[in-house]
Amino acid sequence: QLQLVESGGGLVQPGGSLRLSCAVSGFTLNYYAIGWFRQAPGKEREEVSCISRSGGSTNYADSVKGRFTISRDNAKNTVYLQMNSLKPEDTAVYYCAAKPTFKGNVCYGLKKEYDYWGQGTQVTVSS
Repeated sequence: QLQLVESGGGLVQPGGSLRLSCAVSGFTLNYYAIGWFRQAPGKEREEVSCISRSGGSTNYADSVKGRFTISRDNAKNTVYLQMNSLKPEDTAVYYCAAKPTFKGNVCYGLKKEYDYWGQGTQVTVSS
């Protein structure tokens, strides 16, 4: 059964860092592009970052550019989101999502393009 499980969320002070992990099972990660999304209370789910199958193409929302880094380790079936210089406005539930694709170097930015989703991990940035 295809499954994505996020971990690494928590409470952190402004300016702090967290690394989120998205562990996948039931499928081989290297056939999938992966996206990270987040949803704050009362807001729409929005894209944070995406990474292509090959890892050669990445993209970031303007709000996180220069602070967040997405990466993948296909051997470990895990995708990471390193989040630095966190701000209170980064507070949200963070989700990873997977899209099967034959295209090795395409990063998918829209949530409607993704087929499989994790349950999310809460990130709270507060002093």
